[in-house]
Amino acid sequence: MRATRACICACVQRVDSETEILILQHPAEVNHIKGSARLLHLCLPHSSILVGEQFAENQLQGILTKDHKTNVLLYPDSAVIGLPIAQKFSPDPHVAIRLILLDASWRHSKQMLLQNPILQSLPRIALREVPASRYQIRHAYADDQLSTLEACAYALMQLESSGDKFMPLLRAFDSFNRMQIDFGVNKLLRIKK
Repeated sequence: MRATRACICACVQRVDSETEILILQHPAEVNHIKGSARLLHLCLPHSSILVGEQFAENQLQGILTKDHKTNVLLYPDSAVIGLPIAQKFSPDPHVAIRLILLDASWRHSKQMLLQNPILQSLPRIALREVPASRYQIRHAYADDQLSTLEACAYALMQLESSGDKFMPLLRAFDSFNRMQIDFGVNKLLRIKK
């Protein structure tokens, strides 16, 4: 989905997780050269990406109920204006999990949450005590703001109680950052397919 000279396939490190990942990607992120969701999807065989801002309720409901997995939204547990505080998720090692990520700016992620009542009803998992972002090519406004890939990696470490297993995701992200810095992110933006 990128120009050959900007291809991220060399950064991919495949990681098998027990947790299924559903990435709900805001349309503004689809072609963003610095976005990490595509790399995350390529690294995790049990992942899928659905693009949209407001999803048809029957479409989203169909995805979330197609099996007997517990759906959990990765999102801060602080209250979003206009919404009640969500139920916190307590993992059960005997229950299969589908982790739902919102790949969007903070402003767009709040809009996605507000426009999709099904997402509001899901239990949430919030990240705790994570290191500063490894993102070198995109500006974060706060120390605790992470890329989609980083947030997913740390959430999987929490859910599956295995830090080492998911380190390849972070190494893939480091390679992604290095590749873009070495090539020059501004040059990548000008490359034509």
